[in-house]
Amino acid sequence: MFHSWKKMLGKGSEKEREQILAPMEGRTVPLSEVNDPAFSQGILGKGIAIIPEKGRVAAPADGVVTVLFETKHAVSITTDSGAEIIVHVGLDTVNLKGDYYTAHKKQGDRVKAGELLLEFDIEAIKEAGYEVITPVLICNAQDFPDMLCHTGIHVKELDPVIEL
Repeated sequence: MFHSWKKMLGKGSEKEREQILAPMEGRTVPLSEVNDPAFSQGILGKGIAIIPEKGRVAAPADGVVTVLFETKHAVSITTDSGAEIIVHVGLDTVNLKGDYYTAHKKQGDRVKAGELLLEFDIEAIKEAGYEVITPVLICNAQDFPDMLCHTGIHVKELDPVIEL
C-alpha cells in the first residue's frame, strides 16, 4: 500500500538496490570476526561471513562463474550488473587440495541465483583441522559505496544478505 503511495507522490523512481543472496544457510557475522587478516581487514573486499549449517553453496546472484579454483574451496561470480563476488568456503582450505569439495559448475558457466555451485563436507573439513566460516565478499566494493551488509542474523539459502 505504501509503495503505491510513493509512486503516486513521485517517490517510487529510486533505483532498487541489487541484492546479493545468502549462498548457504547459517548465521551471518561481520568480516571482523573472521580469523584471517585478508578477510577481517577487508583486503580482498567487503561483505559478510556465514557460519554454515549445510554443506552447499548456491549462486548468490545471476551472473557468470569467473573463477572456480581447482581446489573447489572458492568460487567467484560476476553479476550481470558487474559486482564481483567471491564465496570462500573455510579458512586455509586451499590446503585440502579439493578433498571434501564437489563442484557442480565450471568456470565460464552462466548461472541463475540459487543454482548449486559447490557441495562440501562440513564435518570432514573440521576434522581435518580447518574452520568452515565462509566469507562472502564483494571484491569491487568501491563501485558500491552505499553497500549494506546484514550480519548477526540466521539466514536460509537465498535470503538477502548484501544490498548494493
